[in-house]
Amino acid sequence: MSDESRRRWREAYGRSPLRESEFTTMSGLPLAPLYGPEGAVDPDAPDGEGAGDGVPERIGWPGQYPYTRGVHASMYRSRLWTMRMFAGYGTALETNRRFHELLAAGGGGLSTAFDMPTLMGLDSDDVMALGEVGRCGVAIDTIEDMADLYAGIDLEKVTTSMTINAPAAVIMAMFIANAEEHGAHRSRLGGTLQNDILKEYQAQKEWVFPPRQSVRLVADTIEFATAEMPRWNSVSISGYHIREAGSTAVQELAFTLANGFAYVEAARRRGVDVDDFAPRLSFFFNAHIDFFEEIAKYRAARRIWARWMRERYGARDPRSTMMRFHTQTAGVSLTAQQPEVNIARTAIEALAGVLGGTQSLHTNSMDEALALPTEKAARIALRTQQVIAHETGVTDVVDPLGGSWFLEELTDRMEDEAEKLFAHIDRAGGGSMLEGAFHLIEEGWYQGAIADSAYDFEKRINEGSRVVVSVNRYPEGNEDDQLELLRISSEEEKLQTKRVQQVRADRDSAAVEDALGNLRRVAATETNLMPSLLDTVRTRATVGEIMNTLAEVLGRYRETPFI
Repeated sequence: MSDESRRRWREAYGRSPLRESEFTTMSGLPLAPLYGPEGAVDPDAPDGEGAGDGVPERIGWPGQYPYTRGVHASMYRSRLWTMRMFAGYGTALETNRRFHELLAAGGGGLSTAFDMPTLMGLDSDDVMALGEVGRCGVAIDTIEDMADLYAGIDLEKVTTSMTINAPAAVIMAMFIANAEEHGAHRSRLGGTLQNDILKEYQAQKEWVFPPRQSVRLVADTIEFATAEMPRWNSVSISGYHIREAGSTAVQELAFTLANGFAYVEAARRRGVDVDDFAPRLSFFFNAHIDFFEEIAKYRAARRIWARWMRERYGARDPRSTMMRFHTQTAGVSLTAQQPEVNIARTAIEALAGVLGGTQSLHTNSMDEALALPTEKAARIALRTQQVIAHETGVTDVVDPLGGSWFLEELTDRMEDEAEKLFAHIDRAGGGSMLEGAFHLIEEGWYQGAIADSAYDFEKRINEGSRVVVSVNRYPEGNEDDQLELLRISSEEEKLQTKRVQQVRADRDSAAVEDALGNLRRVAATETNLMPSLLDTVRTRATVGEIMNTLAEVLGRYRETPFI
């Protein structure tokens, strides 16, 4: 790289607020912020002096295009990643208590898990919700539940992530309206809406409307947030669920970024300039157990995103080319056998996320193969991140693995394989990644590719060629089961059912009907739905009522069975 590149890195590093530390090893050996082919890079050396020559362009400098070494010049030296723990179960009041416990334990942000009825756009008293209310996340039916969920939390200061997809626009409207009813202003709200509906058809299978109509809602939220909410990430493009469904790391990388490109195209079709919305797109990746492959995946992802955004989509703002991402350790790597071993798995996976340059991180709890995590298990998971951050020294050097012959080669190979998959998707869409996604979902290509990978992985475990400790090797101790598990009682489901019925009884029914009627009319046009959704949720209309109203216009999706 040129002297100019090195100079720009020094300037950016000098502008970063550094954590107070001497930056030495435990033995007292001083650590430079960055290392290159010739050794330590001195940010205080005059221009033209200091190590760092010979850095290949594809690797580059931290905080500079193509961001292989990270999106920030000083990375964790100046600021640690956000320790964003995922939580949600039972009623909103129960989850609110867990939120306060996590914040008190040192968590830096909130990440909300919703129960299956909410994810599917159903109310808690719907016959299809019976037995599922509050089981795998928190039940949210109306804005009143949203008020309970975030009670006592300053939503202008604590960033909030919400893992919701089909009803994402509805839940976003409830979040905004509740915050405003409690004195916050939408322009000061910071957080992330998952809102990645394409991967639902490809992997997770939680949809309501057909793909094209669903992407219309995603584009509505992007357009609205671009205009009204400068701190809000309106889409978190998620590879996590693609990987959990059984994909390979390469497929996770390629399908996730391809979906990101599809949303870019959808927003541009609205006439929104790429540099107005792309800086607020974020990503969500899995941290699986193959340590170096995961780190290479993150490095390749940043490089690909930077290049495509600049060269294909004409981004001019450097922020549009910076991939920021959240990481969660792999749920599918957890075992019900000897669950305490999951602490070790999670620590290794979390370390891969950190060494790969993640901006925020959730660590799974040891008991999640058996139940929702207990308070103790969730605290251990958070402490795992804190040990990595404060005891290991891996945060004291920017991209400490950069330049590794093995890692750089693996990064290149990941990128090359992803590009082959991009080419297939692009051809299928006639030069459009969005149309390619629609076509290949309808064809069942994504679903088949992920299913084949899942089958191959499981076959190797069953044959013993892929070792999983305590499952197909080292079973001693499997008979010991002393974990106390979190139990969600049926009483909580009854409480939530009564809650939504009480809200219906107390609200102005005529106002609800008027709002739903207006929503129906707007949905039949090309007008952005977010303003109408905000008006509707303020009347205390339920998630189910709103989703049913939209389905009358947008339709419901039924997947074609694929063999």
